[in-house]
Amino acid sequence: MEKIGLNELREMFLSFYQSKEHYRRQSFSLVPHNDKSLLLINSGMAPLKPYFTGMQTPPSKRMTTCQKCIRTGDIENVGHTSRHGTFFEMLGSFSFGDYFKHESLNWGWEFITEVLKMPVDKLWATVYEDDDQAYDIWKNEIGMPEERIVRLGKDDNFWQHGLGPCGPCSEIYFDRGEKYGCDNPDCKPGCECDRYVEFWNHVFTQFDAAEDGTYSDLANPNIDTGMGLERLACIMQGVESIFDIDTVRYILDGVVEASGVEYKDGELETDVSIRIITDHLRSMTFMIADSITPGNGGREYVLRRIIRRAARHGRMLGIKGTFLSELVDRVIETSGDAYPELKERRDMIKKVVAVEEATFAATIDQGMRFINEYIAEMKKTGSTVLDGDKAFKLHDTYGFPIDLTREILEEEGYSVDQKGFEDAMEEQKKRSQGASDMKEAGWDNASAEAVIETETEFTGYETLRSEGRILAIIKDGKSVDVATEGDEVTIILDRTPFYAVSGGQATDTGIMTADGVNVRVKEVTKSAGVFSHMVTVEEGSISVGDMLDCAVDTIRRNKTACNHTATHMLHAALRKVLGDHVKQAGSSVTSDTLRFDFNHFQAVTAEELEKVENIVNEKIAEFIDVNTKVMPISEAQEEGAMALFDEKYGDFVRIVSVGDYSVEFCGGTHIANSGQIGAFKIVSESGTASGVRRIEAVTGQEILARYNDCETLIRNTAGILKSNRDNLMDKSASLMDEIKKLKKEIEELKKAEMSKDLDSLIDTAETINGIKLITKQFEDYNINDLRSLSDDIKASNKGVAMVFATVTGPKVTFLVSLTDDLVESGLHAGKMIKEVAAAAGGGGGGKADMAQAGAKDSSKIPDAFVKAAELLK
Repeated sequence: MEKIGLNELREMFLSFYQSKEHYRRQSFSLVPHNDKSLLLINSGMAPLKPYFTGMQTPPSKRMTTCQKCIRTGDIENVGHTSRHGTFFEMLGSFSFGDYFKHESLNWGWEFITEVLKMPVDKLWATVYEDDDQAYDIWKNEIGMPEERIVRLGKDDNFWQHGLGPCGPCSEIYFDRGEKYGCDNPDCKPGCECDRYVEFWNHVFTQFDAAEDGTYSDLANPNIDTGMGLERLACIMQGVESIFDIDTVRYILDGVVEASGVEYKDGELETDVSIRIITDHLRSMTFMIADSITPGNGGREYVLRRIIRRAARHGRMLGIKGTFLSELVDRVIETSGDAYPELKERRDMIKKVVAVEEATFAATIDQGMRFINEYIAEMKKTGSTVLDGDKAFKLHDTYGFPIDLTREILEEEGYSVDQKGFEDAMEEQKKRSQGASDMKEAGWDNASAEAVIETETEFTGYETLRSEGRILAIIKDGKSVDVATEGDEVTIILDRTPFYAVSGGQATDTGIMTADGVNVRVKEVTKSAGVFSHMVTVEEGSISVGDMLDCAVDTIRRNKTACNHTATHMLHAALRKVLGDHVKQAGSSVTSDTLRFDFNHFQAVTAEELEKVENIVNEKIAEFIDVNTKVMPISEAQEEGAMALFDEKYGDFVRIVSVGDYSVEFCGGTHIANSGQIGAFKIVSESGTASGVRRIEAVTGQEILARYNDCETLIRNTAGILKSNRDNLMDKSASLMDEIKKLKKEIEELKKAEMSKDLDSLIDTAETINGIKLITKQFEDYNINDLRSLSDDIKASNKGVAMVFATVTGPKVTFLVSLTDDLVESGLHAGKMIKEVAAAAGGGGGGKADMAQAGAKDSSKIPDAFVKAAELLK
């Protein structure tokens, strides 16, 4: 049997089915589209479900794909076995109500025997025990001997997931030979030994499963076949492990080269780490290419876990520093032709890996120290379960995913308190979330009759002024019928034009009026569709049942709407400049500013920010119409509208479109045309959490206000520096040079004065047990000055201990320095300084010959010097 490379096998399969009039489609993304049941695509048919269920029309009734897949359910087995991997490719041929068993099995046989030229006598088939049709095709059409056709039961050869479409399947096996078999004389497919390898499954979806357990025939039966590319490559290349097939072995050899550790085909303990890194490199590369970035939830967490797991195994192999991003190149070399997105996004993939690995490297050593301490503690106490609080500390402080902590513990025979960890996570969420929606709505102590069951009708999309009837008044947490002048209450109306704070957009404010009545609206919140208006009755009185004329503050609303539309435009510009992986992670829109949080793996450069800002301003200048419409969520998703990943939406959603430049799900208020924004200016970019960046920006009048502030600042600064604005930079640079020269002169004077005092310091030293103790307090000297002084003394003296203190404002800094002979005799500066600084309310540490510490109370410096003398005595 000819050895064929993995890339060649993929092309042979797809070309074969293309010749059978199948539509050849590039692999779908690893990110499921409109399928919340999956975090990541894990099979060839997963992205085709809408076609099989009839929800969407396929581009052709016949399709063939090679689908990239991720499975992490048994990640703990990766590296320990020859077949487990988190990443794999699935070859598939599909029929949506077109051909059926006859074509599927005959074409499959043609491909493996005539194209791949597998030995016919090595091939076996299994069929469902009641599927006589498939059995007859194998026996009478294909000509397979009956003894190599095996009937198996429902557990092995019937595909069904709950109710709905299901059916029997037929699997093709390769006989590896007797040496892989068992002692059972009737050994055949279905046996638990390793002799027979199943490599191609043909699923015949022909039945509809009902609740009563019966099956009815589908009007249009389907075909779904799946063959693991790596498993097929193992057969065709005559190797026993997926880590030995050509493309994967090339990546593995890179890991071996980077580590300098020999690989022995799974025989050594280090082989496990080499295999894990090899597999995880494939997964992380493909995931990032599909715009997934590391994070703390969902598929982002899966990626973080994979990268950090690989990084840890690199440490176990003795690899110093970061290494994964360089090995990414090997994955792209082997797979880039079949998956062009890998080449197109090479730089981004390598950046994301490098940043995540470097972030983890900064904490992994400290985290491992804590884990080892915890393990030692458990050994001492006889405990076998790590406290959930400690596991949470490793997660929260040192970036250890809980799965990684569990894996490390299991290697030592221990486990983790999963519930305790989850409780600690939940406590953190509660702390960050603060008050509940009901409390924020002013209902925390409201009596039962104040809770309104009918949702408030919101009129604020169409108008900024409308009438509303008072349904309830809440004062001091209790329902009342009347509120009078001066009262601060919460009122609920049947309809309102006031936008309630939600979706990151700030509340509307304004007034409510009636004859002799004026009510100031300060804030509006909503819960369960009911709007609560926090108001002050400024004139007259109001009662339940009264009609009020409600008017929104027009200027505030318009400025907020400008900022909200600008936020959508910023999102689109970021995706264009940084990549499709950018997704909203939070926002805040007020009348003054906008803030936008998004997923990105590193700080946005000044050049990138300039590009983003320019794009938004160009779109503003194009005067693009902004449209809103409500539609079924399925239609909105088909149109490509962007939604927040974890946001819950109903059957109908509101879509806001800035032409075709930006299309998003949104319930906020917006302007009618992009030109109304006027201008857009980014004022800051920062990080808020690992993998999350924040941009703050202003629009319209706020840019003018900031410009005026800058003008005032420039004018005042020029006045102070006695310069005009045109020469301000030159004047500032000249002054900085002068300051540097003066500082240098001061430092030289300090050094000269210190050198002059050298002899007197030594002559006035107190001798204790043969050791000369020098203590001295300095004013406005920095720690480097004290170090320099101690070095000068140590250069020409022995048996000297120095304890210096310098006071700069309220800050006290101590330095303890010992000559080498005192260190050799057993004295330790780091230990001394702890007690010396403690006498002045401080603390610190350091090496045996020199240590420094900070303190708060300069009046206690003499006490600290006394403590130093006591320590030497």
